Amino acid sequence: MALVLGSLLLLGLCGNSFSGGQPSSTDAPKAWNYELPATNYETQDSHKAGPIGILFELVHIFLYVVQPRDFPEDTLRKVIQKAYESKIDYDKPETVILGLKIVYYEAGIILCCVLGLLFIILMPLVGYFFCMCRCCNKCGGEMHQRQKENGPFLRKCFAISLLVICIIISIGIFYGFVANHQVRTRIKRSRKLADSNFKDLRTLLNETPEQIKYILAQYNTTKDKAFTDLNSINSVLGGGILDRLRPNIIPVLDEIKSMATAIKETKEALENMNSTLKSLHQQSTQLSSSLTSMKTSLRSSLNDPLCLVRPSSEICNSIRLSLSQLNSNPELRQLPPVDAELDNVNNVLRTDLDGLVQQGYQSLNDIPDRVQRQTTTVVAGIKRVLNSIGSDIDNVTQRLPIQDILSEFSVYVNNTESYIHRNLPTLEEYDSYWWLGGLVICSLLTLIVIFYYLGLLCGVCGYDRHATPTTRGCVSNTGGVFLMVGVGLSFLFCWILMIIVVLTFVFGANVEKLICEPYTSKELFQVLDTPYLLNEDWEYYLSGKLFNKSKMKLTFEQVYSDCKKNRGTYGTLHLQNSFNISERLNINEHTGSISSELESLKVNLNIFLLGAAGRKNLQDFAACGIDRMNYDSYLAQTGKSPAGVNLLSFAYDLEAKANSLPPGNLRNSLKRDAQTIKTIHQQRVLPIEQSLSTLYQSVKILQRTGNGLLERVTRILASLDFAQNFITNNTSSVIIEETKKYGRTIIGYFEHYLQWIEFSISEKVASCKPVATALDTAVDVFLCSYIIDPLNLFWFGIGKATVFLLPALIFAVKLAKYYRRMDSEDVYDDPSQH
Repeated sequence: MALVLGSLLLLGLCGNSFSGGQPSSTDAPKAWNYELPATNYETQDSHKAGPIGILFELVHIFLYVVQPRDFPEDTLRKVIQKAYESKIDYDKPETVILGLKIVYYEAGIILCCVLGLLFIILMPLVGYFFCMCRCCNKCGGEMHQRQKENGPFLRKCFAISLLVICIIISIGIFYGFVANHQVRTRIKRSRKLADSNFKDLRTLLNETPEQIKYILAQYNTTKDKAFTDLNSINSVLGGGILDRLRPNIIPVLDEIKSMATAIKETKEALENMNSTLKSLHQQSTQLSSSLTSMKTSLRSSLNDPLCLVRPSSEICNSIRLSLSQLNSNPELRQLPPVDAELDNVNNVLRTDLDGLVQQGYQSLNDIPDRVQRQTTTVVAGIKRVLNSIGSDIDNVTQRLPIQDILSEFSVYVNNTESYIHRNLPTLEEYDSYWWLGGLVICSLLTLIVIFYYLGLLCGVCGYDRHATPTTRGCVSNTGGVFLMVGVGLSFLFCWILMIIVVLTFVFGANVEKLICEPYTSKELFQVLDTPYLLNEDWEYYLSGKLFNKSKMKLTFEQVYSDCKKNRGTYGTLHLQNSFNISERLNINEHTGSISSELESLKVNLNIFLLGAAGRKNLQDFAACGIDRMNYDSYLAQTGKSPAGVNLLSFAYDLEAKANSLPPGNLRNSLKRDAQTIKTIHQQRVLPIEQSLSTLYQSVKILQRTGNGLLERVTRILASLDFAQNFITNNTSSVIIEETKKYGRTIIGYFEHYLQWIEFSISEKVASCKPVATALDTAVDVFLCSYIIDPLNLFWFGIGKATVFLLPALIFAVKLAKYYRRMDSEDVYDDPSQH
C-alpha cells in the first residue's frame, strides 16, 4: 500500500492532462555560461536510526533466518494479476501452483505461526490441567517433600537456570519497552517530518517560476553580449581582418618607409656634399693665393743685407729653402662635383614616396572604421532578429506545461496536506492506544518476571539448609509463593501475549520482506514496471496513464531514480512526447535568421599599396647613380692636409729663427710674416678642415645608402608584388573567413544559450527530488522506520520473553518445592545429615 501511495504521489505531480515533453540529455554541452540558482531543501535524503539501529539489525537477521528466500517477483506479479480478475477459480491448476509458491515462500513464517498457535492452544490447556492436578494434590501439589541426596544440587541448578531465563526474559521485556517508546517518539516526529516534506514541495512549486524567469532573464545577458560585439564590429570584425592582413602588408610598407627615409638622407648628404665641394674649391683657391703672397713677402724680407752676413746668412738660407712648402693642396680644387646625382635624387623626390607610404598605412588602419560604416544596415537587421528570438523564447517558455503541472500539483499538495493534518490527531490518538497497550503488555511480563526475581531473592536469602521442609522460615516460604504466583500468571497470560506476538509477527515480517526490503533494493518498482500488469491493455502503465502511449518506456523505477538524482520533471517524465522543446527551440531555425543576415554582410576594402608612381620612384632611385660614385677619391682627400706643411709649426719655426737673428728690420719683418702665417692657418686652413670633415660624413652616408641599393630595391619591389598579389587574391577570402568567424561568435552565444535552456528545462527546472524524498518519507521512513522496525522489535522482544516463560515456569515449579514450607516430610534418624 505504501508503494501505491508513493506512485499516486508521482502521478499527482504528473496529472492526467499533461501536454509536454523533451527528452533530457544526460550530458550538458561542454561550455556553459550560466547556472540555475541552487535550491535548498530541508528534508534529509536518508534516515538514521541511531544506536537503536543495532537492535533493528538483530531483528532483520532473525527475519533472514526465518525467511531467507529472495523477493518473489514472479509470484507477486501473478498475485497482482489474480487480484484484477473479477472471479478467481481456486480449482485451476495455476491457482493451486500459485498458492503452493506462496506457501513455499512463507514457509518460515508459517512454521513460526504454527508453533505460536500450538503455544496459544496448549498453554491454556496445560495450565488448566496443571491447576486441576495441583488442586488434587497431584503434579507436585502435595505439600510433602521427599528427601534426596542430590536435593541441594538440584535446588542450585534450578535457581541458576531460572535466574538465567529471567535475565533473558528481562532483555526481551527491555526490547519491548524500547520498541514501544520508539513508536510513540517517532509518531510524534511525523508531524514535523510531514511539514518538512510539504515545505520542500512548496519550495519546488515556488522556485520553478523563478527558475523560468531566471532562464528568460539570461537571454538579456546573451543579447547584451551579442549587441556589444555588434556595436564593436569595427574592433571585432574589422580588427580581425586587419590582424589577418597586417603580417603580409606592414613589413612591405615598413621597408618602403625605410627606403623613403634613405632617399631623404641621400638628398641631404648630396646637398651637403655639393655645398662642401664648392666651399672647398673656393677656400682652396683663397688659401693658395694667401700662401703665394706669403712667399713673396718672405722673399722680400730675405733680401735684407743682413742675410749676406754670417751667421744670419745660414738662417736666411734655411728659411729660403722652406718656402717651397708653402703651397696649397691642388687636388681639393679637382674633386668632381655631384650635381648630376643630386639632380637625379631631386627628380626622385618629386614623387612624395613617404606620403604614399603613409597613405598605405592609413588605408590599412581605416579598415575597422570602413567595416563599421559598411555594415550599419546589416547590424541593425541582426539586432531586430535577436529581439525577435527573445520574443519567441518567451512564447515557448510560456507554453511549457510546467505551469499547468504545478497548478495541478499545488491542488494535490494542498489536499494531501489538509488530509494529513486532519488525520494526524487520529493517528496520534491510536498511537496513544498502542503505546498504552504495549505498556500494559510489557508491564504484565515485568510483573511476572518480578515475581520470579522476588521468589529467587526471598528463597535464596531465606533458605536455611539446617531447617527441615516443615520448619522452613517465612521468607523462604514467601519466595516459594512468589514463584508459584509467577507460574500462575504465566499460565494465565502467556497465551494471550503469544496471540499478540503472532499477529504482529505476521504483519511486521511480511511488510518488512515484501515492502521495506524490496523498496530499498528497487525490486518492488520492477514488479510494478511489469508490462501489462496494472492494466492489461498497457505495456507500460505510467506512459499509458500520462500520454496514452503505453508502448513508450516510462517506468516507476526510472522516474524514482531520476527524481532521486534531482533531475527535472520534464526529462524525468519524458514530456517531449507532448511538448517537444527541441522542436520549439530549434537552434537552426533561430540561428538561421542570424546567418542569413550575416551572409548579406558585404565589406569592400580598398587597400592602397604604393601604386605605379611609387614603384617608378623606387626604380629611379636605384638608377640615380649614388652606388656608382667614386667615394675613395673623396675620402682620400679628407685624410690629407689642405697645405703642403703644417702652417702653425712653420710659423713657430719661423718665429724661432727670427728670434735668433740680431735685432733689426729683418728680425721684425720675419716675426710679422710668422704672425701672418698663423692668421692664414686660422682663417683659411681650419675652415677647409671643417669642410673636409663634413665631406667625410656625407660620403659615409652616401656609402651606406648606396651599398646594395639595387638589390634592396629589387627585394622591396618583389615584396611589394607579393603583398599586392595577396591583397588581390586573398583579401576577399580573408573577409569571408573573418565574417564567418564573427558570425559563429554571435551565433555561438545563442547556440549555447538555447542548449542551456533545453538542458535546464530537461534536467534542472522543477527538479522532482522533493517528490522522491516524500515517497521515501512515506515508505522508508514513516512506514518502515517509524512503524515496522519498532513493531518488529516489539514482537521480537515480547515473543522471546513469552517463549521463555515456558521453561521459566517449569523451573519455578521445581524450585518452589525447595522454598515453601511443607505439611509433611520424610523422617530419618539424623535429619541434619540430609
